Amino acid sequence: MPASSSKEPTLADLLEALDQLAGTEFHEVDLRVGGARLRVARGPAATVAAASPPEVAASAAPAGDQPADADESGLEIVTAPMVGTFYRRPRPDAEPFVSVGDRVRKGQVLCIIEAMKLMNNIEADCSGEIVEVVPEDSSAVQFGDRLFVIQPA
Repeated sequence: MPASSSKEPTLADLLEALDQLAGTEFHEVDLRVGGARLRVARGPAATVAAASPPEVAASAAPAGDQPADADESGLEIVTAPMVGTFYRRPRPDAEPFVSVGDRVRKGQVLCIIEAMKLMNNIEADCSGEIVEVVPEDSSAVQFGDRLFVIQPA
């Protein structure tokens, strides 16, 4: 990314930068886009990735006792726990893990999010029926993005 560019980097720019760093000897990277932050620290035994959502005003918080991962109609919302690339399939030539109308059980793999060349299984938090698959396959997702909507059983 040119230093003279005045536009803010996109998620794709950050993921590309991290991908280029994957083969290097870096120990820590701290990237910020707007209010979002991605920090990656490499230790002797493991890589730690943490993403924080943009700062949100207090008035945007959910009201009452409603959990943050359920909407007002009682639907369960599965959100991205990290920044990465969303994959609906275990392999490009395979069927999707789940589709709209499929019945799922708690703990069942719904998709994969690739972050820093690591494949992370995202599992259902409850049993029920898939009502919506939000992102397109192979698209970039950010921390907190909606992935699936489930009607609990």
